[in-house]
Amino acid sequence: MFRQPIKHCKNCGVTVVYRIPDDGDTKERAVCQACLTIHYENPLNVVGTIPYWGDKVLLCKRNIEPRWGKWTLPAGFMELNETVAEGAARETVEEAGAQFELEGFFSLVNVARVGQVHMFYRARLLSDTFDPGVETIEARLFAEDEIPWDEIAFRTVKETLERYFADRRAGHFAIHAIDIA
Repeated sequence: MFRQPIKHCKNCGVTVVYRIPDDGDTKERAVCQACLTIHYENPLNVVGTIPYWGDKVLLCKRNIEPRWGKWTLPAGFMELNETVAEGAARETVEEAGAQFELEGFFSLVNVARVGQVHMFYRARLLSDTFDPGVETIEARLFAEDEIPWDEIAFRTVKETLERYFADRRAGHFAIHAIDIA
């Protein structure tokens, strides 16, 4: 996993140790040596949309690392005090400046090795005019055969797009659970 281990207690600042807590837990956790607070490290949620206009999807060219200059669906980390749907909508506005109507939940992609869960909704675009934010170089519509597949930023996005277009050809949308090793 890419995250740095916890070094100090968030409550009192004392150095933590990694051990199995005495409360019946079975996993090694960061435990404060002074106040005995147990610090849990949980996966991060990434939320976004598959915005579509007819037979095309909206992709954003990244203006930030990681994967600067690569194409992605509008998505990002979920914030506290928002639902998955609210976060997906916020990211779509922030990254693409798109006007849309959120539709059904589409995919849940587990990326356990980096401690992330990616969740995407379908979003019907209400306009083909976009006003991308600072994290996006360009927001553009692509038909399936126009997508720069070799320039897709993340495997989670590629897997989601492949399933989206397969469902579109089949004439119905399913909910997809995907595990990326």
